Amino acid sequence: MKVYTKENLIKEFHKIAQMGWVENGRKGNAGGVGNTLEDLLGIEENNLPIPNAAEWELKAQRIDTSSLTTLFHIEPSPRAIKFVPQVLLLNYGWQHQEAGKKYAEDEMSFRQTIHGKSPSDRGFMVKIDRENRKVLISFDYTKVSENHKDWLKQVEQKIGLKELNPQPYWGFDDLANKAGTKLLNCFYVQAEVKKEDGIEFYKYSKVTMLQKFNFDGFLQELENGNILVDFDARTGHNHGTKFRLRQNCFTNLYEKATVIL
Repeated sequence: MKVYTKENLIKEFHKIAQMGWVENGRKGNAGGVGNTLEDLLGIEENNLPIPNAAEWELKAQRIDTSSLTTLFHIEPSPRAIKFVPQVLLLNYGWQHQEAGKKYAEDEMSFRQTIHGKSPSDRGFMVKIDRENRKVLISFDYTKVSENHKDWLKQVEQKIGLKELNPQPYWGFDDLANKAGTKLLNCFYVQAEVKKEDGIEFYKYSKVTMLQKFNFDGFLQELENGNILVDFDARTGHNHGTKFRLRQNCFTNLYEKATVIL
């Protein structure tokens, strides 16, 4: 495996950009943009071998994709309660769309992708309590869409139409520690994509060097609706709670962003 200095890596990015359109090296792989770039650099998956420097990661994405990037998984506190499966799913869940087909008749679902800008159609949103240094999940029944009135009646019968109590939360310190270990310094590479005769090709046309994770920027993006909290639980399995990021917002999470290409 090749070992790079930052300077040599930057030169390599310029060479790859000059290659123009490059065929997907991992056919049938949804992560082809990143995998093909790793092949071109001669490195192992998501591992940038830069000695004598802070940890670095390589993040690659399609330009203009609408897909969200998963930043990390972390369950809310109080963790002893197992809040998502034991409270949200049981009291605020609804019938799974595959109940009676793929799953049992009584299979329930709690899938919500929420943020701090506005509530979801089921009344859930993120709230940031800077005084108590917590990121909280809030429920407001007055914000529930008319489409979900039957579900709201069920919630009222089960637990009542009040704020979550206790409210699930993440402490600032826990979140900052988790994010700081996952969102290392990184080279963020974006590629144009085209298809010819069923084969994907990539043109690596944008590279930004991102340094020093900024937790205040992270909180701001939660409030702006650019970082989302994604719950995905059903009766048989909790797929985990994820923090996910919209396209073109990576630079807002770092103190220093240097455009390479």
